[in-house]
Amino acid sequence: MLLRLGGSRAILLFRRRVGISSRFAHLAPLSTEYRPIKKVMVANRGEIAIRVFRACTELGIRTVAVYSEQDTGQMHRQKADEAYLIGKGLPPVGAYLHIPDIIKVAKENNVDAIHPGYGFLSERADFAQACADAGVRFIGPSPDVVLKMGDKVEARALAMKAGVPVVPGTNAPISSLQEAQEFAKTYDFPIIFKAAYGGGGRGMRVVRGYEELEENYHRAYSEALAAFGNGALFVEKFIEKPRHIEVQILGDKYGNVIHLYERDCSIQRRHQKVVEIAPAAQLDPHLRDRLTSDSVSLARQRHYPVYPVQWSTAMGF
Repeated sequence: MLLRLGGSRAILLFRRRVGISSRFAHLAPLSTEYRPIKKVMVANRGEIAIRVFRACTELGIRTVAVYSEQDTGQMHRQKADEAYLIGKGLPPVGAYLHIPDIIKVAKENNVDAIHPGYGFLSERADFAQACADAGVRFIGPSPDVVLKMGDKVEARALAMKAGVPVVPGTNAPISSLQEAQEFAKTYDFPIIFKAAYGGGGRGMRVVRGYEELEENYHRAYSEALAAFGNGALFVEKFIEKPRHIEVQILGDKYGNVIHLYERDCSIQRRHQKVVEIAPAAQLDPHLRDRLTSDSVSLARQRHYPVYPVQWSTAMGF
């Protein structure tokens, strides 16, 4: 069992009174502080935004969409109670990465909380901090946790500290092609370039020989830069035909951490999941226990608050 760091996915969750078995949770005393969320913005587009809007509507919470100039006709804009243009003059992805516009819209329209969806700004600590500075609740981890876990190299280090086995990889983002060549000499091919500050299949390139290194290095860098605003890469040993199992983790700001079991995400195209199957079929019960236990242990290392997050675990069978 080896941990493979993947992207975080935010899912809106409003907690009511729930009894949690000690088998699954580390419980801490709850505070009486309560601030109701009456209006939520989703700083994203497409299907994920629509799903959050639907959940909010069912709970009687008003919704706010943001959209780029290129997305004026997109459905997520029409599904929200309010919709506002952001990133005027910017390309589509750039608009959804434009933090000042998003915060401005939130403040001008009395938004209580911002949901980042997944991809885009969901793993940007500066966005979580900008929300906090503006007095808007970020539906996700604290800026410090986003910084640590959004940085895949730092997340690897935390996993090792928690005793979770990881795939061999670089201990820091690489700064040159030569570092990738040295890694390949040590661990042999195939290797994979990965975005250090993002996920979702962006900025990932498999390399099977020295003749492919330079081209894939530059392509991975460009993809990461375009998708996350940072082109930093790290390198891992590539696992051939792994079984890709993810464990969903939920933590709150009071120190409670639980797992919501696993799902099999092995069917992929271009490193992006096509089908998710839960529970994972033909998964050894003892291995399932190890996966879920290690996932909770890792989450406790950073005290995840109110944010379901997935740990991607690549297992080569």
